[in-house]
Amino acid sequence: MRRVPVVPPMPGLRGRSAHTVTDADTAIAMRSGEVPTLATPRLVALMEEATVAALVGELGEGETSVGMRIHIDHLSPSGPGAGVMAEAVLEAVEGRRLTFGATATVGETVVATASIVRVVVATGRFLGRVGAETN
Repeated sequence: MRRVPVVPPMPGLRGRSAHTVTDADTAIAMRSGEVPTLATPRLVALMEEATVAALVGELGEGETSVGMRIHIDHLSPSGPGAGVMAEAVLEAVEGRRLTFGATATVGETVVATASIVRVVVATGRFLGRVGAETN
């Protein structure tokens, strides 16, 4: 089957995700710390969700993106009940690598910033590699 070239995503794409912090999202519940505040791993997931939202409808048929690297600065605690909004902006495209800048806020307060790199892959080929490391 001949593959039709796809125009790569363009810098400037934006995605958002929102979440209200619950007890299940805390560092205690996620076993990543000992405080009843938003766990960094849950915050990372919210920010990655925003990157995925930015790419909706932008990748070729049979393609997806997977997380490769994230650098996060978790700047401020957020307790249960806080509404957290994450926004990701595609800043650079280098071949299959997509670099996003992301910010998470509670109201006007920036609670985290991150640089997130995702890689565009062929979904079927990628899934074919699952379990290959044990064979």
